[in-house]
Amino acid sequence: MADPPDSTGRPRDVVVVAGLDQLGSREVRLLQEAARLGSVHVRLWSDSLVESLTGHRARFSEAERRFFVTNLRFVDSVGVVDSLESIPGPVRGLPPAAIVGLPNDNGTAVRRACEKAGIRYIDIGADGVSGFPSPGPGTLAPEDPAARRVVVTGCFDWLHSGHVEFFRDAAGLGHLYVVVGSDRNVRLLKGDGHPLHFEAERLYMVQAMRPVHRALLSTGSGWMDAEPEIASIRPHIYVVNEDGDKPEKRDFCRTHGLELVVLRRRPHRGLPRRTSTGLRGF
Repeated sequence: MADPPDSTGRPRDVVVVAGLDQLGSREVRLLQEAARLGSVHVRLWSDSLVESLTGHRARFSEAERRFFVTNLRFVDSVGVVDSLESIPGPVRGLPPAAIVGLPNDNGTAVRRACEKAGIRYIDIGADGVSGFPSPGPGTLAPEDPAARRVVVTGCFDWLHSGHVEFFRDAAGLGHLYVVVGSDRNVRLLKGDGHPLHFEAERLYMVQAMRPVHRALLSTGSGWMDAEPEIASIRPHIYVVNEDGDKPEKRDFCRTHGLELVVLRRRPHRGLPRRTSTGLRGF
């Protein structure tokens, strides 16, 4: 539950100061917990700040991290900082209600800056970002029977910026429903060693993305493991990328009167091409 509004009646502003260089569930959980306190404004470490604080280059560039974080449903704005000395700064013209950080994200320097400015600092420890809870009330749009429904399916084993761009494109066609492959079916299709992340975590990450209207876990088998979920969603459009353009899916769409849209696999402008396979062990 978010803190009550301030005396002006606006939601409290909460700043998260972090590198967010893993783009994983731990980082997303931090942002979800921060959103329980108020409107979340991320101050993302620049590439140069990541290197100076950690001693190594950022795994994901500042531009890619910013793109990913901007598309999370828990985040209201994203800015980039080159120094921890400038934190905390005003949000919408006023000091934030709190600064949120994680252990090992140079929280000591941020805490000192908060103390100097008289702003509350909240350290969300490892226990605070455990598990994969639902997004929570008020973060998901209500169902609209009149809306065009779009479905995509996949494993999404390491959710990356390419997936986010795919979701954005698909969501441009209507309310986007994503059916995430179960662990059992991913192993069936891809073999031992897959998936890298368990289904609960993969489902959580997909549902955390702003373009996604709803995420569900598949209960079927094979390339059409999402068939039971598609029956309940009753979509108008089935969207796949070039890799997912399978004969089984084309036959399914013909049989069930669905429009099939095949999107080119492309990164967001200026970002590198990503694949889950290429990120394994990254």
